[in-house]
Amino acid sequence: MSSVAFTLMFAVWLMFGILGVPIQKEFGLSDEQLSWVTALAVLNGSMWRLPAGIITERIGGRKVTLFLLFATAIPAYLVSFADNYAMLLVLAFLVGFAGNLFSVGTAWNSAWFGKERQGLALGVFGAGNVGASVTKFIGPPLIAATVGSTYVLGVQGGWRLIPVIYAVLLVVVGIATWAIVPRVDRATGASKPIREMLRPLSNVRVWRFSLYYVAVFGAYVALSAWLPKYYVDNFDVSLTIAGLLTATFIFPASLLRPVGGWMSDRWGARKVMYATFGLMLASSGILMMPNGFITITHPDGAQTQHMHYTMSLFWFVVLVFILGCAMGFGKAAVFKHIPEYFPDNVGSVGGLVGMLGGLGGFFLPPLFAYTKTWSGFPTSTFFCIFILVAICGLWMHVTIVKMLHDKAPDLARSIDRPLEKEHS
Repeated sequence: MSSVAFTLMFAVWLMFGILGVPIQKEFGLSDEQLSWVTALAVLNGSMWRLPAGIITERIGGRKVTLFLLFATAIPAYLVSFADNYAMLLVLAFLVGFAGNLFSVGTAWNSAWFGKERQGLALGVFGAGNVGASVTKFIGPPLIAATVGSTYVLGVQGGWRLIPVIYAVLLVVVGIATWAIVPRVDRATGASKPIREMLRPLSNVRVWRFSLYYVAVFGAYVALSAWLPKYYVDNFDVSLTIAGLLTATFIFPASLLRPVGGWMSDRWGARKVMYATFGLMLASSGILMMPNGFITITHPDGAQTQHMHYTMSLFWFVVLVFILGCAMGFGKAAVFKHIPEYFPDNVGSVGGLVGMLGGLGGFFLPPLFAYTKTWSGFPTSTFFCIFILVAICGLWMHVTIVKMLHDKAPDLARSIDRPLEKEHS
Protein backbone atom coordinates (compact mmCIF):
# COMPACT_ATOMS: atom_id res chain seq x y z
CA MET A 1 0.00 0.00 0.00
CA SER A 2 2.87 2.38 0.68
CA SER A 3 4.15 1.73 -2.85
CA VAL A 4 0.70 2.32 -4.39
CA ALA A 5 0.28 5.54 -2.42
CA PHE A 6 3.77 6.71 -3.36
CA THR A 7 3.17 6.00 -7.06
CA LEU A 8 0.04 8.16 -7.05
CA MET A 9 1.63 10.92 -4.98
CA PHE A 10 4.62 11.01 -7.32
CA ALA A 11 2.27 11.38 -10.28
CA VAL A 12 0.56 14.31 -8.57
CA TRP A 13 3.89 15.85 -7.56
CA LEU A 14 5.25 15.94 -11.12
CA MET A 15 2.03 16.44 -13.08
CA PHE A 16 3.13 19.89 -14.25
CA GLY A 17 5.72 18.27 -16.52
CA ILE A 18 2.90 17.51 -18.98
CA LEU A 19 0.36 20.11 -17.89
CA GLY A 20 3.02 22.80 -18.24
CA VAL A 21 2.87 22.76 -22.04
CA PRO A 22 -0.85 23.70 -22.37
CA ILE A 23 -0.55 25.94 -19.29
CA GLN A 24 2.29 27.85 -20.95
CA LYS A 25 0.14 28.46 -24.03
CA GLU A 26 -2.95 29.51 -22.05
CA PHE A 27 -1.14 31.88 -19.69
CA GLY A 28 1.47 33.08 -22.19
CA LEU A 29 4.43 32.12 -19.97
CA SER A 30 8.11 32.22 -20.84
CA ASP A 31 10.27 29.12 -20.38
CA GLU A 32 11.74 30.64 -17.21
CA GLN A 33 8.27 31.38 -15.76
CA LEU A 34 7.09 27.86 -16.55
CA SER A 35 10.17 26.33 -14.92
CA TRP A 36 9.22 27.96 -11.61
CA VAL A 37 5.82 26.25 -11.58
CA THR A 38 7.50 22.85 -11.52
CA ALA A 39 10.31 24.07 -9.28
CA LEU A 40 7.95 25.30 -6.54
CA ALA A 41 6.10 21.99 -6.53
CA VAL A 42 9.40 20.15 -6.18
CA LEU A 43 10.51 22.55 -3.42
CA ASN A 44 7.52 21.85 -1.18
CA GLY A 45 7.87 18.14 -1.91
CA SER A 46 11.41 18.21 -0.54
CA MET A 47 11.62 20.72 2.30
CA TRP A 48 9.52 18.67 4.75
CA ARG A 49 11.16 15.30 4.18
CA LEU A 50 13.39 15.49 7.24
CA PRO A 51 10.60 16.25 9.76
CA ALA A 52 8.30 13.79 7.94
CA GLY A 53 10.87 11.00 8.38
CA ILE A 54 11.35 11.82 12.06
CA ILE A 55 7.61 11.97 12.73
CA THR A 56 7.17 8.61 10.98
CA GLU A 57 9.71 6.99 13.29
CA ARG A 58 7.87 8.43 16.30
CA ILE A 59 4.22 7.69 15.45
CA GLY A 60 4.39 5.19 12.55
CA GLY A 61 4.02 5.51 8.81
CA ARG A 62 0.32 4.72 8.62
CA LYS A 63 -0.85 7.96 10.24
CA VAL A 64 1.55 10.17 8.33
CA THR A 65 0.70 8.56 4.99
CA LEU A 66 -3.02 9.05 5.54
CA PHE A 67 -2.48 12.70 6.46
CA LEU A 68 -0.41 13.40 3.35
CA LEU A 69 -2.88 11.70 1.01
CA PHE A 70 -5.92 13.62 2.24
CA ALA A 71 -4.07 16.93 2.67
CA THR A 72 -2.76 16.85 -0.90
CA ALA A 73 -6.18 16.16 -2.41
CA ILE A 74 -7.43 19.68 -1.57
CA PRO A 75 -4.88 21.82 -3.49
CA ALA A 76 -4.85 19.24 -6.31
CA TYR A 77 -8.56 19.86 -6.84
CA LEU A 78 -8.13 23.63 -6.65
CA VAL A 79 -5.45 23.67 -9.37
CA SER A 80 -8.25 23.20 -11.93
CA PHE A 81 -9.61 26.66 -11.00
CA ALA A 82 -6.33 28.61 -11.33
CA ASP A 83 -6.93 31.66 -13.51
CA ASN A 84 -3.64 33.57 -13.22
CA TYR A 85 0.09 32.92 -12.88
CA ALA A 86 0.34 33.93 -9.20
CA MET A 87 -2.50 31.61 -8.19
CA LEU A 88 -0.95 28.81 -10.21
CA LEU A 89 2.39 29.23 -8.40
CA VAL A 90 0.72 29.09 -4.98
CA LEU A 91 -1.30 25.97 -5.81
CA ALA A 92 1.68 24.26 -7.46
CA PHE A 93 3.64 24.85 -4.26
CA LEU A 94 0.83 23.35 -2.13
CA VAL A 95 0.39 20.34 -4.43
CA GLY A 96 4.10 19.69 -4.08
CA PHE A 97 3.45 18.57 -0.50
CA ALA A 98 2.85 15.14 -2.07
CA GLY A 99 6.58 14.59 -2.61
CA ASN A 100 7.25 14.29 1.13
CA LEU A 101 5.72 10.82 1.19
CA PHE A 102 9.08 9.43 0.09
CA SER A 103 10.86 9.83 3.44
CA VAL A 104 7.73 8.57 5.20
CA GLY A 105 7.71 5.36 3.16
CA THR A 106 11.46 4.87 3.54
CA ALA A 107 11.27 4.92 7.33
CA TRP A 108 8.03 2.93 7.32
CA ASN A 109 9.36 0.08 5.13
CA SER A 110 12.71 -0.02 6.94
CA ALA A 111 10.84 -0.70 10.16
CA TRP A 112 9.08 -3.73 8.68
CA PHE A 113 12.01 -5.50 6.97
CA GLY A 114 15.33 -6.93 8.16
CA LYS A 115 18.72 -5.86 6.81
CA GLU A 116 18.97 -8.80 4.43
CA ARG A 117 15.89 -7.59 2.53
CA GLN A 118 15.92 -3.83 3.09
CA GLY A 119 17.63 -3.06 -0.21
CA LEU A 120 14.96 -4.90 -2.21
CA ALA A 121 12.09 -3.64 -0.03
CA LEU A 122 13.15 -0.01 -0.34
CA GLY A 123 13.72 -0.56 -4.05
CA VAL A 124 10.17 -1.84 -4.54
CA PHE A 125 8.78 1.11 -2.61
CA GLY A 126 11.01 3.54 -4.48
CA ALA A 127 9.80 2.13 -7.80
CA GLY A 128 6.78 4.31 -7.12
CA ASN A 129 8.85 6.94 -8.93
CA VAL A 130 7.20 5.44 -12.01
CA GLY A 131 4.22 7.58 -11.06
CA ALA A 132 5.99 10.39 -12.90
CA SER A 133 5.00 8.63 -16.13
CA VAL A 134 1.29 8.38 -15.31
CA THR A 135 0.47 11.91 -16.43
CA LYS A 136 2.65 11.40 -19.51
CA PHE A 137 0.32 8.57 -20.57
CA ILE A 138 -3.13 9.74 -19.52
CA GLY A 139 -2.59 13.50 -19.76
CA PRO A 140 -2.24 14.27 -23.49
CA PRO A 141 -5.18 12.10 -24.74
CA LEU A 142 -7.47 13.29 -21.92
CA ILE A 143 -6.51 16.90 -22.53
CA ALA A 144 -7.16 16.57 -26.27
CA ALA A 145 -10.46 14.73 -25.80
CA THR A 146 -11.99 17.06 -23.22
CA VAL A 147 -10.97 20.55 -24.34
CA GLY A 148 -13.98 22.86 -24.21
CA SER A 149 -16.07 20.53 -22.04
CA THR A 150 -17.54 21.33 -18.64
CA TYR A 151 -18.21 18.75 -15.94
CA VAL A 152 -19.77 18.47 -12.46
CA LEU A 153 -19.25 21.48 -10.14
CA GLY A 154 -18.04 23.61 -13.04
CA VAL A 155 -14.81 21.66 -13.63
CA GLN A 156 -13.51 22.40 -17.11
CA GLY A 157 -11.98 19.90 -19.48
CA GLY A 158 -8.55 20.04 -21.04
CA TRP A 159 -5.56 20.24 -18.70
CA ARG A 160 -7.82 21.34 -15.82
CA LEU A 161 -9.50 17.94 -15.64
CA ILE A 162 -6.28 16.07 -14.74
CA PRO A 163 -5.78 17.54 -11.22
CA VAL A 164 -9.46 16.84 -10.42
CA ILE A 165 -9.01 13.18 -11.35
CA TYR A 166 -5.92 13.02 -9.15
CA ALA A 167 -7.76 14.61 -6.22
CA VAL A 168 -10.43 11.89 -6.39
CA LEU A 169 -7.79 9.15 -6.62
CA LEU A 170 -5.94 10.55 -3.59
CA VAL A 171 -9.08 10.25 -1.51
CA VAL A 172 -9.76 6.72 -2.79
CA VAL A 173 -6.21 5.52 -2.05
CA GLY A 174 -6.38 7.21 1.37
CA ILE A 175 -9.52 5.24 2.23
CA ALA A 176 -7.94 2.02 0.94
CA THR A 177 -4.81 2.62 3.03
CA TRP A 178 -6.93 3.23 6.13
CA ALA A 179 -8.84 -0.02 5.52
CA ILE A 180 -5.97 -2.34 4.51
CA VAL A 181 -2.83 -1.35 6.41
CA PRO A 182 -2.41 -2.92 9.90
CA ARG A 183 -3.68 -0.67 12.66
CA VAL A 184 -0.76 -1.54 14.93
CA ASP A 185 2.27 0.09 13.35
CA ARG A 186 5.99 -0.04 14.07
CA ALA A 187 7.37 3.23 15.42
CA THR A 188 11.08 2.55 15.94
CA GLY A 189 11.81 5.99 17.41
CA ALA A 190 8.77 6.40 19.64
CA SER A 191 10.83 6.78 22.82
CA LYS A 192 13.95 8.33 21.31
CA PRO A 193 14.75 12.01 22.01
CA ILE A 194 14.74 14.31 18.98
CA ARG A 195 18.32 15.38 19.72
CA GLU A 196 19.48 11.78 19.48
CA MET A 197 17.63 11.29 16.19
CA LEU A 198 19.31 14.37 14.71
CA ARG A 199 22.83 13.57 15.93
CA PRO A 200 23.88 11.55 12.83
CA LEU A 201 23.21 14.59 10.65
CA SER A 202 26.51 16.07 11.81
CA ASN A 203 28.34 13.23 10.04
CA VAL A 204 29.82 14.35 6.71
CA ARG A 205 28.98 10.92 5.30
CA VAL A 206 25.29 11.85 5.43
CA TRP A 207 25.93 14.95 3.35
CA ARG A 208 27.95 12.95 0.85
CA PHE A 209 25.06 10.52 0.42
CA SER A 210 22.80 13.54 -0.02
CA LEU A 211 24.88 14.87 -2.90
CA TYR A 212 24.77 11.44 -4.55
CA TYR A 213 21.00 11.58 -4.28
CA VAL A 214 20.88 15.01 -5.90
CA ALA A 215 22.56 13.41 -8.93
CA VAL A 216 20.44 10.26 -9.16
CA PHE A 217 17.10 11.55 -7.86
CA GLY A 218 17.12 15.34 -8.11
CA ALA A 219 18.23 15.14 -11.73
CA TYR A 220 15.62 12.43 -12.34
CA VAL A 221 12.84 14.66 -11.01
CA ALA A 222 14.08 17.62 -13.03
CA LEU A 223 14.33 15.66 -16.28
CA SER A 224 10.95 14.00 -15.77
CA ALA A 225 9.40 17.46 -15.73
CA TRP A 226 11.70 19.01 -18.36
CA LEU A 227 11.87 16.33 -21.07
CA PRO A 228 8.32 16.69 -22.50
CA LYS A 229 9.00 20.32 -23.37
CA TYR A 230 12.52 19.40 -24.57
CA TYR A 231 11.08 16.90 -27.05
CA VAL A 232 8.38 19.32 -28.25
CA ASP A 233 10.84 22.19 -28.73
CA ASN A 234 13.79 20.33 -30.24
CA PHE A 235 12.27 17.40 -32.13
CA ASP A 236 8.98 18.95 -33.23
CA VAL A 237 6.82 16.12 -31.88
CA SER A 238 3.32 16.34 -30.43
CA LEU A 239 2.72 16.52 -26.69
CA THR A 240 1.36 12.96 -26.76
CA ILE A 241 4.54 11.61 -28.40
CA ALA A 242 6.69 13.71 -26.06
CA GLY A 243 4.94 12.15 -23.07
CA LEU A 244 5.48 8.63 -24.39
CA LEU A 245 9.14 9.31 -25.13
CA THR A 246 9.63 10.76 -21.65
CA ALA A 247 8.19 7.53 -20.25
CA THR A 248 11.13 5.64 -21.82
CA PHE A 249 13.30 7.56 -19.37
CA ILE A 250 10.96 7.35 -16.38
CA PHE A 251 10.27 3.61 -16.58
CA PRO A 252 13.87 2.38 -16.28
CA ALA A 253 14.72 5.11 -13.76
CA SER A 254 11.85 3.85 -11.59
CA LEU A 255 11.27 0.16 -12.29
CA LEU A 256 14.97 -0.72 -12.14
CA ARG A 257 15.14 0.60 -8.61
CA PRO A 258 14.21 -2.82 -7.11
CA VAL A 259 16.92 -4.36 -9.31
CA GLY A 260 19.37 -1.79 -7.98
CA GLY A 261 18.33 -2.71 -4.45
CA TRP A 262 18.87 -6.40 -5.14
CA MET A 263 22.26 -5.69 -6.73
CA SER A 264 23.24 -3.62 -3.70
CA ASP A 265 22.20 -6.45 -1.35
CA ARG A 266 24.22 -8.93 -3.38
CA TRP A 267 27.36 -7.04 -4.47
CA GLY A 268 27.47 -3.95 -2.31
CA ALA A 269 26.14 -0.45 -2.76
CA ARG A 270 29.48 1.18 -3.59
CA LYS A 271 30.07 -1.07 -6.60
CA VAL A 272 26.61 -0.19 -7.86
CA MET A 273 27.37 3.52 -7.36
CA TYR A 274 30.55 3.22 -9.44
CA ALA A 275 28.53 1.66 -12.27
CA THR A 276 25.84 4.32 -11.88
CA PHE A 277 28.19 7.29 -12.12
CA GLY A 278 30.10 5.71 -15.00
CA LEU A 279 26.95 5.23 -17.08
CA MET A 280 25.65 8.70 -16.22
CA LEU A 281 28.92 10.37 -17.21
CA ALA A 282 29.07 8.50 -20.52
CA SER A 283 25.45 9.18 -21.54
CA SER A 284 25.23 12.79 -20.35
CA GLY A 285 28.69 13.48 -21.81
CA ILE A 286 27.42 12.59 -25.28
CA LEU A 287 24.06 14.30 -24.82
CA MET A 288 25.65 17.59 -23.74
CA MET A 289 27.71 18.03 -26.89
CA PRO A 290 26.49 20.77 -29.28
CA ASN A 291 25.32 19.09 -32.45
CA GLY A 292 26.54 21.60 -35.04
CA PHE A 293 25.84 24.96 -36.60
CA ILE A 294 24.18 26.29 -39.72
CA THR A 295 25.15 29.56 -41.38
CA ILE A 296 22.31 31.89 -42.34
CA THR A 297 22.91 34.63 -44.92
CA HIS A 298 20.66 37.68 -44.49
CA PRO A 299 19.42 39.98 -47.32
CA ASP A 300 22.05 42.57 -46.42
CA GLY A 301 24.81 40.01 -46.90
CA ALA A 302 25.55 39.53 -43.20
CA GLN A 303 25.97 35.98 -41.96
CA THR A 304 25.08 34.54 -38.57
CA GLN A 305 25.58 31.09 -37.12
CA HIS A 306 22.86 29.19 -35.33
CA MET A 307 22.95 25.82 -33.66
CA HIS A 308 21.47 23.02 -35.72
CA TYR A 309 20.14 20.01 -33.81
CA THR A 310 21.56 17.05 -35.72
CA MET A 311 21.32 14.15 -33.24
CA SER A 312 18.57 11.80 -34.39
CA LEU A 313 15.57 11.28 -32.19
CA PHE A 314 16.35 7.55 -32.00
CA TRP A 315 19.84 7.99 -30.55
CA PHE A 316 18.68 10.72 -28.20
CA VAL A 317 16.01 8.41 -26.77
CA VAL A 318 18.54 5.56 -26.43
CA LEU A 319 21.01 7.73 -24.52
CA VAL A 320 18.31 9.14 -22.25
CA PHE A 321 17.12 5.56 -21.63
CA ILE A 322 20.65 4.58 -20.52
CA LEU A 323 20.75 7.63 -18.27
CA GLY A 324 17.45 6.52 -16.72
CA CYS A 325 18.75 2.98 -16.14
CA ALA A 326 21.77 4.36 -14.28
CA MET A 327 19.57 6.58 -12.10
CA GLY A 328 17.32 3.63 -11.26
CA PHE A 329 20.27 1.59 -9.99
CA GLY A 330 21.80 4.56 -8.18
CA LYS A 331 18.69 5.63 -6.27
CA ALA A 332 18.45 2.20 -4.67
CA ALA A 333 22.18 2.04 -3.94
CA VAL A 334 22.18 5.36 -2.10
CA PHE A 335 19.37 4.26 0.20
CA LYS A 336 20.96 0.86 0.76
CA HIS A 337 23.77 2.74 2.54
CA ILE A 338 21.45 4.38 5.07
CA PRO A 339 20.10 1.40 7.10
CA GLU A 340 23.60 -0.11 7.03
CA TYR A 341 25.39 2.89 8.46
CA PHE A 342 22.52 4.40 10.47
CA PRO A 343 20.17 1.52 11.39
CA ASP A 344 18.66 3.42 14.32
CA ASN A 345 18.12 6.69 12.51
CA VAL A 346 16.73 5.76 9.10
CA GLY A 347 13.94 8.34 9.40
CA SER A 348 16.13 11.36 10.11
CA VAL A 349 19.03 10.40 7.83
CA GLY A 350 16.74 9.22 5.03
CA GLY A 351 14.69 12.38 5.47
CA LEU A 352 17.72 14.64 5.08
CA VAL A 353 19.08 12.70 2.09
CA GLY A 354 15.65 12.71 0.46
CA MET A 355 15.14 16.40 1.24
CA LEU A 356 18.43 17.50 -0.30
CA GLY A 357 17.95 15.18 -3.26
CA GLY A 358 14.53 16.64 -3.85
CA LEU A 359 15.89 20.17 -3.55
CA GLY A 360 18.16 19.26 -6.45
CA GLY A 361 14.97 18.76 -8.43
CA PHE A 362 13.94 22.27 -7.35
CA PHE A 363 17.13 24.02 -8.47
CA LEU A 364 17.76 22.11 -11.69
CA PRO A 365 14.70 23.03 -13.86
CA PRO A 366 15.35 26.79 -13.54
CA LEU A 367 19.06 26.08 -14.09
CA PHE A 368 18.18 24.20 -17.29
CA ALA A 369 16.07 27.14 -18.50
CA TYR A 370 18.61 29.84 -17.66
CA THR A 371 21.63 27.99 -19.05
CA LYS A 372 19.71 27.42 -22.29
CA THR A 373 18.97 31.16 -22.46
CA TRP A 374 22.56 32.13 -21.67
CA SER A 375 24.26 29.63 -24.00
CA GLY A 376 21.69 29.17 -26.73
CA PHE A 377 22.22 25.41 -26.54
CA PRO A 378 19.36 23.12 -25.40
CA THR A 379 22.04 20.50 -24.69
CA SER A 380 23.27 22.65 -21.79
CA THR A 381 20.68 20.69 -19.78
CA PHE A 382 22.93 17.65 -19.91
CA PHE A 383 26.08 19.69 -19.32
CA CYS A 384 24.61 20.62 -15.91
CA ILE A 385 23.99 16.95 -15.15
CA PHE A 386 27.46 15.92 -16.34
CA ILE A 387 29.20 18.41 -14.02
CA LEU A 388 27.06 17.33 -11.04
CA VAL A 389 27.78 13.63 -11.59
CA ALA A 390 31.50 14.29 -12.10
CA ILE A 391 31.69 16.03 -8.71
CA CYS A 392 29.84 13.16 -7.01
CA GLY A 393 31.97 10.47 -8.62
CA LEU A 394 35.22 12.24 -7.76
CA TRP A 395 34.21 12.78 -4.13
CA MET A 396 33.15 9.14 -3.77
CA HIS A 397 36.33 7.77 -5.30
CA VAL A 398 38.65 10.02 -3.28
CA THR A 399 36.78 9.07 -0.09
CA ILE A 400 37.03 5.34 -0.74
CA VAL A 401 40.70 5.48 -1.69
CA LYS A 402 41.48 7.49 1.43
CA MET A 403 39.47 5.10 3.59
CA LEU A 404 41.27 2.05 2.22
CA HIS A 405 44.63 3.71 2.71
CA ASP A 406 43.85 4.77 6.28
CA LYS A 407 42.24 1.54 7.46
CA ALA A 408 43.91 -1.56 6.09
CA PRO A 409 44.79 -3.15 2.74
CA ASP A 410 42.44 -6.06 3.40
CA LEU A 411 39.48 -3.69 3.06
CA ALA A 412 40.10 -3.62 -0.69
CA ARG A 413 38.10 -6.86 -0.90
CA SER A 414 35.22 -5.70 1.29
CA ILE A 415 34.77 -2.02 0.56
CA ASP A 416 31.05 -2.20 1.18
CA ARG A 417 31.35 -3.12 4.85
CA PRO A 418 30.05 -0.26 7.03
CA LEU A 419 32.84 1.36 8.97
CA GLU A 420 31.84 3.16 12.14
CA LYS A 421 34.98 5.30 12.18
CA GLU A 422 34.83 6.56 8.60
CA HIS A 423 34.86 10.35 8.71
CA SER A 424 35.37 11.28 5.05
